[in-house]
Amino acid sequence: MLLLSHPKQATTMVPLYLTETDVEQLVTMDLALEAVTTAFRKLALEEAENIPRQRCQTDHVMLHVLPAAAKTLGIIGFKAYTSSKEGTRFHVTLYDGKTGQLQAWLEADILGQFRTGAATGVATRKLARTDARTVGCLGTGKQARTQILAVCKVRPVEQVRVYSRQPERRHAFAERLSRETGVEVLPVDQPEGAVRNMDIVITATTARDPVLLGTWLSPGQHINLIGSNMIAKAEADVEVFRRATLVVVDSKDQARQEAGDFVAPLNSGVLEWSDIIELAPLIVGRYPGRQSREDITIFKSLGLGIEDIVLAARIVELARAQGLGRPLFSA
Repeated sequence: MLLLSHPKQATTMVPLYLTETDVEQLVTMDLALEAVTTAFRKLALEEAENIPRQRCQTDHVMLHVLPAAAKTLGIIGFKAYTSSKEGTRFHVTLYDGKTGQLQAWLEADILGQFRTGAATGVATRKLARTDARTVGCLGTGKQARTQILAVCKVRPVEQVRVYSRQPERRHAFAERLSRETGVEVLPVDQPEGAVRNMDIVITATTARDPVLLGTWLSPGQHINLIGSNMIAKAEADVEVFRRATLVVVDSKDQARQEAGDFVAPLNSGVLEWSDIIELAPLIVGRYPGRQSREDITIFKSLGLGIEDIVLAARIVELARAQGLGRPLFSA
């Protein structure tokens, strides 16, 4: 349960600054799953508002901003990050939803990894077969790690197969995730080996062109596409969508701006916007979801500001209780 400060207390509360180290001490996948589930339920009940990611840029840096508000949780805020040749820097800023007072400023790279993994976990819990025991993952970066952590929380996973282009990287990744999950994680030499006959498939890559082919799919699979949030990038080919029974996205408004995976299937008539449903109403039962063991289901994740601010609020609550972080400035 998300507990936030009473408005009268908020007027005297000193804003808190949390570093990546502070966040890492506090965040867990269980916490992230709880917070992201709450975020989508609030959206479904019209108790929250999510604004699609906004972007602007100089010649050298792009700024990305994801605003959101959760009125019944008493919070409003945004995640902002810059990307450039120097790297990417993430922060979440939280305000009191009644007074507008600044509550906290968090470094948010790790937070973002966990909220993205948790969104996949929420979708997988709703869409994957209940007896799904095998997972394939294309990609072995930071986002791939939390994808696997989340899926292992919501399904009785027994084996994970992972692929990335660099053998040494995928072997090290497999060893780490085996330790973290207690599940057998195996590196494979070809991307197809992480897809064929896997119950759940994850794409968490930086690819501009499809790395997941529909000819590799089999009935009953659930697919999580999480790597692309740019309209010019796609991880799945048209055949993936041709074979899909159900396509779910975190936000249709944001997908119209960012879902590069949808462009080719929409242009070819394989997919229509009316075929795509949002995760929030799905998880509260307004849509049926998977109808049979043979269905192929897809979740397209873009990453929403509402996920960030709800998880950030939960982390700030824990930080205050445990005495972590430091005052951002004097009251």
